[in-house]
Amino acid sequence: MYEFDRIDIKIINLLLEDGRMSASEMSRRMVDISERAIRYRVDRMLEEGVMQISAVVNPEALGFNIKADVWLEVEADAVLDVAKKMASFENVTYVACGIGQNDISIQVAAKDTSEVYYFVTEVVRKVPGVRKTTTSIVPIVLKDVYQWRVPERIANKLPEKESITTPK
Repeated sequence: MYEFDRIDIKIINLLLEDGRMSASEMSRRMVDISERAIRYRVDRMLEEGVMQISAVVNPEALGFNIKADVWLEVEADAVLDVAKKMASFENVTYVACGIGQNDISIQVAAKDTSEVYYFVTEVVRKVPGVRKTTTSIVPIVLKDVYQWRVPERIANKLPEKESITTPK
């Protein structure tokens, strides 16, 4: 289990602001922690798998101007297999299994709506185990998963050196 403290949360939020931010810049902004300590904490969080640092491409920059959310109703014994199949498609940017009316949620990036239509009707619906799909074109995304920040209410409850434990 990894134990977060307020310093870790500050580091994570700075890296969310700029994933290329140097330890020296973080140290300068945070004032009360050395560059070496920041590098140690970043390395430890990466090794423990509590965060990752990666490039996030904007699909629109590559001409994929249409996003669509597709919800799948799937045969009970095929959920994981169908989800893995969905994850294998290049134009699928997100796959999650859920509990409720829909079993799987995916997001599709496409050049136009006809490409979404073809993919859903001729590819997704023909995957064994898929019973039904519901599709919604997403014209505006106000916040994406990589923009999520540790909530202030959680960070503010911790003294500087006290930590919170999260499952690995």
